[in-house]
Amino acid sequence: MIDPEAERKEILRHYRRLLRYAKPFLKDNDAKIIKKAFNTSLEAHKDMRRKSGEPYILHPLAVAQIAVEEIGLGTTSIVSALLHDVVEDTDWEIADIERDFGPSVARIIEGLTKISGVFEYGSSQQAENFRKMLLTLSDDVRVILIKLADRLHNMRTLDSMPRHKQLKIASETMYLYAPLAHRLGLYAIKSELEDLYLKYTDTETYRDISRKIRQTRSARNKFIKDFIAPIETELRRYGFKFAIKGRPKTIYSIVKKIKKQNITFEEIYDLFAVRIILDVPLENEKAACWQVYSIITDFYQPNPDRLRDWVNTPKINGYESLHTTVMSRSGQWVEVQIRTKRMDEIAERGYAAHWKYKTGPGVGESGLEIWINKVRDMLENNTANALEFMDEFRKNLFVEEVIVFTPKGELIALPDRATALDFAFEIHTHIGQQCLGAKVNQKLVPLSHRLHNGDQVEILTSKKQRPSEEWLKYVVTSKARSGIKDYLREDRKNKAELGKAALKKRLAQLDINETQANINKLLAFYNAPTLQDLHYRIALGYLDPRDIKEVIFQEVTDRGATLTDTRSFEREVQKIRGVHSDMLVIGENTSNMQYTMAPCCNPIPGDEVFGFQTENDGIKIHRTNCLEGMELMSNYGNRIIKAKWTDKQELAFLAGIRIKGTDRLGLINDLTKVISNSLKVNMRSMTIDSNDGIFEGNIMVFVNDTGHLDTLMQQMGKVNGILSVERFE
Repeated sequence: MIDPEAERKEILRHYRRLLRYAKPFLKDNDAKIIKKAFNTSLEAHKDMRRKSGEPYILHPLAVAQIAVEEIGLGTTSIVSALLHDVVEDTDWEIADIERDFGPSVARIIEGLTKISGVFEYGSSQQAENFRKMLLTLSDDVRVILIKLADRLHNMRTLDSMPRHKQLKIASETMYLYAPLAHRLGLYAIKSELEDLYLKYTDTETYRDISRKIRQTRSARNKFIKDFIAPIETELRRYGFKFAIKGRPKTIYSIVKKIKKQNITFEEIYDLFAVRIILDVPLENEKAACWQVYSIITDFYQPNPDRLRDWVNTPKINGYESLHTTVMSRSGQWVEVQIRTKRMDEIAERGYAAHWKYKTGPGVGESGLEIWINKVRDMLENNTANALEFMDEFRKNLFVEEVIVFTPKGELIALPDRATALDFAFEIHTHIGQQCLGAKVNQKLVPLSHRLHNGDQVEILTSKKQRPSEEWLKYVVTSKARSGIKDYLREDRKNKAELGKAALKKRLAQLDINETQANINKLLAFYNAPTLQDLHYRIALGYLDPRDIKEVIFQEVTDRGATLTDTRSFEREVQKIRGVHSDMLVIGENTSNMQYTMAPCCNPIPGDEVFGFQTENDGIKIHRTNCLEGMELMSNYGNRIIKAKWTDKQELAFLAGIRIKGTDRLGLINDLTKVISNSLKVNMRSMTIDSNDGIFEGNIMVFVNDTGHLDTLMQQMGKVNGILSVERFE
């Protein structure tokens, strides 16, 4: 039963909490404006409820709370957060917002309001909306910061959503919003989004790691206390004002490390980090951080390969800190982060804190501002469709960077894996298009040479040089790709005109009319995607116009034979493999839909799965934690279909098992006995590599479902000498 009075009190409690956090920076009529926005939102959403059943107004209140408390935004952002769903969900228009709350709030709400309407098949509503939101970055970065707050609250309350929505929202979050939070320096939000993604896409792993972290908490706290005791004493002796925090790694980063390094939870040496936060004046920050580093290394032996100096060279998103990994007295590696209060606030609150500490006209552009300007440049010069744009955006802006120098010593930041050709285009598009080669640290290198931190680069050009398709393999930056594609597009267009004239002449010789039907037959015969592509092939000599004959334009009745044969072949393959449509429930019923298993993740019965409606290949089944599946759910949520396994048949599915252990005589024999004799499992292949008494092996086996696979792995783990057994994709 709904208790209106209890709900009213709950809403007021959230509203007063918001005002309490906002109070330190409120001035003039700010409190009145916030109250007006709150009342407007309360009235607009009065008949609406969330999936959880709670009043909808609690969502905009929570988004405003995150904006002020966790990101550090001000009054305009609070008002925008309170009103962010009003235009999308009610009769309010942007003009009404501008009239009552001014142009700044209206512009932010405009950027946060989703695009409505019908999208072409093959396009993506999510991509279009993300692109629209980014376009407002040119005017106001607060749009994205509020969107991140909105997404964080949606992820925190995802329990009440249906399963297919959980997967779509979680995947979209991991694909776009977590990397974006990282790029804007919001590490706390980025980490929480990653953990929540794991919670909903790989629940079992999430719970397992959570349990292990809880079980080791008391031992970890004692370890940290003993570790920091001598450091605290010494810091006080030197008169430092400081705070020390111990924190475990995030669940997502632990899982990532386990998979990447093929190790167990117990083998992760830097499971937790110690953070030392100093309270020192701005002018003493660098010296103080290095002094504390010296104190720590007096007590503990540092790992020279694990020193990271982001104090002298901050990350491009503004992050500053000094990281070192030292050996504790108990033989465990511990990561120590040394930073000041200012650096810590920028690390936690990112962009908003960065602007708080940016003062005076003499302060130069930071890495974060350079990045924002790159985004603006990319937005202004990008002509690709929304999906291509998003792909470019992720490639260029969600990666680490390398810092290189011009011959005059000017610093240039480029994405990781950038090449000499990327550098040339970064200087100027014309220099890039005429780039012949480069000198890196005075040595001649080719266009494809990958740059490293600290390289000094000089570009060599020639007016005779022209970009080629091959160049696209050498570059990673959006600016370089756009510069090459623009040239190639123009060059292709010019050449296609020559091919067009040659085709026209040939058709006239054959007395064939240039009707759309005839053009379609020609395109189909030569498997050309567009008419311009056909013209281009003719111009380059790949296709001789004299080879075009009258027979191409005649009606052919058996042209579909190959397609039929292909379908028959696929059905035969499915029959042999043992995949039948009555093994899965797809959508809301058990109708016989044709589907295939996605080769990227190779799902087997028992895995949590979803269906994806492809354009040409019917429904493809992916595991919910599949990386390719994450991208599909992010871009094409409308084509996701619910799917789950049934227990109707026992059939064989191919699965991979990776084993690691100590080598001994007869080990392979013992393993094959477990696989073939005890559990009657058929093996397709086994590869074993042994080195210095340690072996690693990959075994491909046919199993019925995940339960069958788990039993097999448990039995293999009991074989003498086996250290770890895990499934791989």
